Amino acid sequence: MSTPSRPTARLRVGVVGAGRAGAVLGAALARAGHLPVAVSAVSDASRGRAEALLPGVPIREALDVVVEADLVLLAVPDDVLPGLVIGLAAAGAFHPGQVLVHTSARHGIGVLEPAAAHDVLPVAIHPAVALTGQSADAERLSAAVFAVTTLKSLRPLGEALVLEMGGEPVWIEEEDRPAYAAALGAVRDGLEGVLGAAGRVLADCGIPSPSRALTPLVLTALEDAFRSGSVARDPEAYAAPVVDRPAVGPEPLEDDE
Repeated sequence: MSTPSRPTARLRVGVVGAGRAGAVLGAALARAGHLPVAVSAVSDASRGRAEALLPGVPIREALDVVVEADLVLLAVPDDVLPGLVIGLAAAGAFHPGQVLVHTSARHGIGVLEPAAAHDVLPVAIHPAVALTGQSADAERLSAAVFAVTTLKSLRPLGEALVLEMGGEPVWIEEEDRPAYAAALGAVRDGLEGVLGAAGRVLADCGIPSPSRALTPLVLTALEDAFRSGSVARDPEAYAAPVVDRPAVGPEPLEDDE
């Protein structure tokens, strides 16, 4: 089977999981000219996101979403993804030439192996940005780096999809996905922990709005850190004590809910 160097002008897109990532990325693919044909959404919040970001797109069961699509976007929690792929493969939902994309930070394309017998084109992408599940996320995507992992022959396809969604693709090897997820998780958890502790102290000091007091400090501190090059200058000095290249990464940055 020949490998496309870039997506066709118009793919029928099915989104499984209308969470903060799924609904936003599905909308981004629609803006790029692709055609969302179905979306699965279980909770009320997911259904609301689907209706807001993918208006007019039918909400259906995951199996029906996959059967109809040329490009399947699996945007579900990390622990749900393996079982979902196994179940869909066993049901014969996949078909040859179908582009099968998941958005997990932790997993590469190994988790899509059950679909390999159906000759799908496996791609793992993950935007390194916190999404809210709202239309304003389009601007966030335009400034985001996306981790891309796939077969070497499919790298142009994965990168083209990211570019179409407005992001910047960066290549992550299959074996490096857990460490990539852990690094992002360390930043998220570290910031939340520090800000939470600082906010409680400021509240005890009588400051009525700790977040308002901390926001300018945090923003300028981040700007200074990146401007000084401390992250790029000696990454091992900063990352090694926090990220130990685990076999299994932390919880994903973006769940289905």
